[in-house]
Amino acid sequence: MNSNYSAVASKDGFVDLKLKDGDFESDVPPRKLVASDQENRSGSGIYGAVFNLTTTIVGAGIMALPATMKVLGLVLGFILIILMGILSEMSVELLIRFSVQCNASSYGEVVQTALGKTARILSEICIIVNNAGVLIVYLIIIGDVMSGSLHHIGVFDQWLGQGVWDHRKLVVLIFLVIFLAPLCALDKIESLSLTSAASVALAVIFVFVAFVVAFIKLVEGKIEAPRMTPDFGSTRAILDLLVVIPIMSNAYVCHFNVQPIYNELEGRSPQKMCRVGRITTVICVLVYASTAVAGYLLFGKETESDVLTNFDKDLGIRFSTALTYIVRIGYVFHLILVFPVIHFSLRQAVDALFFKDSAPLHESRKRCLALTAVLLGLIYFGSTMIPNIWAAFKFTGATTAVSLGFTFPALIALRLSKEGNGLSSGEKALCWLMLVMAVIVSIMGVVGNIYTITN
Repeated sequence: MNSNYSAVASKDGFVDLKLKDGDFESDVPPRKLVASDQENRSGSGIYGAVFNLTTTIVGAGIMALPATMKVLGLVLGFILIILMGILSEMSVELLIRFSVQCNASSYGEVVQTALGKTARILSEICIIVNNAGVLIVYLIIIGDVMSGSLHHIGVFDQWLGQGVWDHRKLVVLIFLVIFLAPLCALDKIESLSLTSAASVALAVIFVFVAFVVAFIKLVEGKIEAPRMTPDFGSTRAILDLLVVIPIMSNAYVCHFNVQPIYNELEGRSPQKMCRVGRITTVICVLVYASTAVAGYLLFGKETESDVLTNFDKDLGIRFSTALTYIVRIGYVFHLILVFPVIHFSLRQAVDALFFKDSAPLHESRKRCLALTAVLLGLIYFGSTMIPNIWAAFKFTGATTAVSLGFTFPALIALRLSKEGNGLSSGEKALCWLMLVMAVIVSIMGVVGNIYTITN
């Protein structure tokens, strides 16, 4: 679909944008090109933005990385974690650059400016599916840890023995109502800066404990030799490779939260937001690499798709029981604090898709609360239907996540570069690389998933 836009700045500092899509032409309401001094003084600082963006990335995906390391081997797995982080950060910078160029305030708006209304609707559907899938995974993990699963004992059982807490659906519902719903009812993402900082701290504690335990066992010679390269010896192993790459590409997707965080950044500018993105990427690469390596070294062939469930057993070192409780309960609280950040973008996307002509969501408290209640109900229902986090991640990773993280940013940059800030030859090559990679990852993931289901 061919589309473009023109911008004319008036004397009062406003810009009139016109979107053209074939014979269709529409006026976007005037917006200020530069935020006022009052707007620049309010909002979250760089570190608040870093915490919110890091929280968006480091959620449940970290729990699946040791299992991907088991499939890929330490060498290839470590390299891919770094490369995917770098590539994702570059796509975030492209998204920031062209969002500012067309004065878009959301992911959907920049997609519409570059690619038209149909593409915007598709991008918002991708955000909804991706974020809903991630939140369902969070509830699955909370249920696994606190109530247990078929092969693993829950924290409540270890503490209290058998009882009403064995009913997984009831435990998840109680956590949803008591802990998650109040945080999800907040209508501004800057309100979550403190909870995001706490969630990052809890994730770091998890990584630190896992890494220290793995190091101690390695020194004591209690760890079996890990696989360094992928296993191509069986059809099952090759199938695992097809679905692991999409899961890895899913790990850094945060693009749907870039604009909301940028909008509420104090003294916002593209340079400041790019700095936020780079700091976030460094943190996430360190956290991901440490967790993936430590988790795989600790449990080897027994590594589960949700490595947190592996911590229900004796770790073979002193204070093992206390450490397993710290790891599992700490990460459950981490997910509780991450949940509202992902839910924020989900609610914004649903509102933009179904209530695009209504007042902004933060101005309609009743609509905000109603959407929150409906979405939480649907997410809870989904968590009771999907068996494990691997099943959820391999589908979203192969479809919506790769589209949000690579396909749309690359297409936006290639399209809008013709009308404003041009791309260098290296940036164009990067955009085409992201598009080709996205297509390959999607095909691999979908084919692998279909084959797994049919067999």
